[in-house]
Amino acid sequence: MDCALCSSSNGVCKFELEFAPNNESVEICDTCKSQIDSKEFDTTHWHCLSDSMWSEDLATQALAYRVLRDMGDQDRLEQMYFEDSDLKWINADKAIDEVICKDSNGARLFAGDSVTLIKDLVVKGGGFTAKRGTLVKGIALTDNPEHIEGRVNGQRIVLVSNFLKKVAD
Repeated sequence: MDCALCSSSNGVCKFELEFAPNNESVEICDTCKSQIDSKEFDTTHWHCLSDSMWSEDLATQALAYRVLRDMGDQDRLEQMYFEDSDLKWINADKAIDEVICKDSNGARLFAGDSVTLIKDLVVKGGGFTAKRGTLVKGIALTDNPEHIEGRVNGQRIVLVSNFLKKVAD
């Protein structure tokens, strides 16, 4: 059997996905497993995720998403789509050590949420002003609980959470 992520046949074993609703698992090789466990990623090895992220198997997609997220590969992450219920368990492994980020009203923000700006914000280095009421979809949390990342006018920027309001699901 081949690795579901990189197609290698060296030392393939079953990898259990934490927090998966049906005890899902993925067959992965020793190289992939050791890098996932250690969180030390050789980016050259992980070019394979450009293919495996489109697998028809949800467990394989989820594992590819987690690796891309841990590597900080926002470009490929933004290409992936999951139902909200799936995204919750996929990101549950990160929620354990995650910093709590809140909007201007004190509502907790999660990765993937949508927010609106509550005031005009001048974007430093961007050459534009993000207008009040602008919708920012699919936000990403940062290590700083006061900041989030989002895409405005096609540019990925960091926004201060005090100037945001969470959009109801």
